[in-house]
Amino acid sequence: MAILVSPGDRYSSSQSERKAPLAGALRAMGLLPEGARFVAQRLAGGVSCDVWKVQMPGRDAIVVKRALARLRVAVEWRAPPGRASAEVAWLQLARQIDPDCVPRVLGEDRRRHAFAMAYLDPTRYPLWKAELAAGRADARFAARTGEKLARIHARTAGRDDIARAFAHDAQFRALRLEPYLLYTASRHPDVAPLIRALADGIAGARIALMHGDVSPKNILCGADGPIFLDAETACYGDPAFDLAFCLNHLLLKCVWHREHARAYLDGFRALKDAYFAQVDWEPAVGLQSRAARLLPALLLARVDGRSPVEYLTDPRDQERVRHSAAGLLKSGDASLDGIAGAWGGMVTG
Repeated sequence: MAILVSPGDRYSSSQSERKAPLAGALRAMGLLPEGARFVAQRLAGGVSCDVWKVQMPGRDAIVVKRALARLRVAVEWRAPPGRASAEVAWLQLARQIDPDCVPRVLGEDRRRHAFAMAYLDPTRYPLWKAELAAGRADARFAARTGEKLARIHARTAGRDDIARAFAHDAQFRALRLEPYLLYTASRHPDVAPLIRALADGIAGARIALMHGDVSPKNILCGADGPIFLDAETACYGDPAFDLAFCLNHLLLKCVWHREHARAYLDGFRALKDAYFAQVDWEPAVGLQSRAARLLPALLLARVDGRSPVEYLTDPRDQERVRHSAAGLLKSGDASLDGIAGAWGGMVTG
């Protein structure tokens, strides 16, 4: 979810609910008094939800998010809109673990698959993706991201109650396993058995609570470190998925902006080291091995999956990622440092 406001439609609550469904959602959440007016602006970015900044007299701006049944991508991609409730539950649980790592949830309207949360001004809370794109790749911030992510994993590992509350396997398959791994496997027969085996391993894991979309586009830079957004893919499973999913983006940024590749790789290592410094719920060697095997499959998915990254538009860059990721998959490298070293050599070579 991007926080930057784009010029968009504006609605007032005096319009019919057909034209302004936000009014009904705001009233259902107890945030909008009957007869009160509001202004809403669509926020840019995101493919899975409608996201609005809503301003009402006498209170701070808020964000309202509504899950879509069909995602806005080039190929057909559908997912259960009830995932909005999973996101609310993850945000509330994460806030209990670390109050500074997520926005505060203000209300939920399950009938409309919508919820409201505090609005964080981008002038004070810049998007990590925008910072990285500008070359501001702060390794200390990357380390804080790894540390806070590991804290959530540690506090939820081995918890049967959390596993039952977040048994969202169908949603996770629809939003992550099928579009990122299984669809990519269908386009790469030479590595398809390897990718399918990875998907099966994640599907069967019951280790800790996954966020499912730990990406720089879903992380704001706060004074105390990262603020995580967009947890609609939350599911109890393998924490290695979250780690690999985030590290994946730091490697892709090396191809996007080669002039900052060294800084991105420093961030990769800082995040990885800080994360593993917190790992106490299982042997670190096994967790690293799973993340390292998954990482090349995710790299391949971001050029040939259902949701390719929008910034790698040069076919030569896409082919470079494709060739290198497939090679790493076949090599079976179980070391994240080894993958980072090979990736750095590819980018600078």
